[in-house]
Amino acid sequence: MTSLRKLGSSDLEVFPLALGGNVFGWTADEATSFAVLDAYAAAGGNFLDTADGYSAWVPGNQGGESETIIGKWVKARGNRSDVVIATKVSQHPEYQGLSAANIKAAADASLRRLDTDYIDLYYTHFDKPEIPVEEIIGALDELVTAGKVRAIGASNISTERLAASLEFSDREGLAKYVALQPHYNLVSRDTYEGPLQDLAARYGLAAIPYYALASGFLTGKYRPGATVDSPRAGGAAKHLETERGQRVLKALDEIAEAHDAPVPTIALAWLAAQPTVVAPIASARTVDQLPALLAVADVTLTDAEISRLTEASA
Repeated sequence: MTSLRKLGSSDLEVFPLALGGNVFGWTADEATSFAVLDAYAAAGGNFLDTADGYSAWVPGNQGGESETIIGKWVKARGNRSDVVIATKVSQHPEYQGLSAANIKAAADASLRRLDTDYIDLYYTHFDKPEIPVEEIIGALDELVTAGKVRAIGASNISTERLAASLEFSDREGLAKYVALQPHYNLVSRDTYEGPLQDLAARYGLAAIPYYALASGFLTGKYRPGATVDSPRAGGAAKHLETERGQRVLKALDEIAEAHDAPVPTIALAWLAAQPTVVAPIASARTVDQLPALLAVADVTLTDAEISRLTEASA
């Protein structure tokens, strides 16, 4: 059984791979989503990542489809106490922004869709610098005090705003961010490494990176001349055109062969080995895609392999 990891200073313990819920109700219908969730749980997985805005970008969708599917699955399996559900606020078409009133209304809407009376980890999805951190933290603290939210996190936030939020929480004795969800992977290191990562380390925040596989590029299926049938193919393929992308693929191929492991497993293992990272997020739109992601829990790279990938991706 894979050992769970502590989520920052919270009392939550999570599997070392968070299952991304962005595909539920988008590229995975309800039945397929249930199959993916069942397979993830059967492997010991307990950490589900979604957002109230998933998947409002799909024609005909309203937003909240992913939460609704997760809620139905948890209800059907009767396993609410076994899973850690993370969702986010600010991007739902009907609940835009981070005003105190919106945060509270959006949380209630998420609770209804998830068919639960508490959210384990509630993130601000995209920071809104026009709203004072005092208002945002105040509203989140009210949700924690009311028992609707167990722990809070931030995603897509600047170092300055995160520092101000943490300092305010400390000063006023209010709920404090325990997790940070940055855009971070082997070919996108600039937004997180540096001051933001240093701040996370200083406050003991758990980093839960999204786009951990660079929209699929780090699965290794994108190669010169190859055609990939995926809604995210455009975003992934752009990395093929860079020298860095090609260097990273070469290093991944060689290390994957040495471990007799799939390429995405190695890409996730590098991320999982980085300071502050507790669990990368990756999504699977079919059950077949899951084993390569889950294997990150069982692969440990050597220092030399981590250095090789770090240098290749510099």
